[in-house]
Amino acid sequence: MAFLEPDRYFARLSRIDIDRDLIERGFRNVLLDVDNTILTRDTHEVPRDVGVWLARARDAGIAFCLVSNNWHEGVYRLANRLSLPIVAKAVKPLPPAFLAALGKIGAKRSETVVVGDQLVTDVMGAHFLGMQAYLLAPLVEQDLPHTLLLRNFERVVMAGRQPEGAGVPSAAQPVEASAAPADREGAEACGSAKTEGTS
Repeated sequence: MAFLEPDRYFARLSRIDIDRDLIERGFRNVLLDVDNTILTRDTHEVPRDVGVWLARARDAGIAFCLVSNNWHEGVYRLANRLSLPIVAKAVKPLPPAFLAALGKIGAKRSETVVVGDQLVTDVMGAHFLGMQAYLLAPLVEQDLPHTLLLRNFERVVMAGRQPEGAGVPSAAQPVEASAAPADREGAEACGSAKTEGTS
């Protein structure tokens, strides 16, 4: 089961400390899942805390490429609104999409971490290529039927392991007026990144 176990497990994307958990560990690049990682499955929106985190990470020099098994047009619109490269129709956990994503951002595997909400697609895909993987708890419980079945398997693998940052109040509320301008801009951009028809 070790091959399926994530290197780290977080409650949500914004619980990953950009300096401590990425930069200080040598990660300059993130291959990022979409559905239920940065985009809610139920309302198809990017939470504001996720938008703020993405803006801060990019300001810190982190490069991103979205990697999604999604094949709908909405996922491309989302990537365009976030100004991020994307490899869709990825067929994760197979390696080709991860390799294509690395190529899009000129990244080395040793300097890249895969972040997503599923063991079988994101974590296994990363470990196939010798990359580290950060698992996130899904943003919402709603998901595709086959994914819900896989969640039962994931619970067995994780054996009650609790995500880092669990129980910390969500920062998904509107950004405070005192927030830095770049943070507000990032949140506003992501807040407008609602997309329909993704799955």
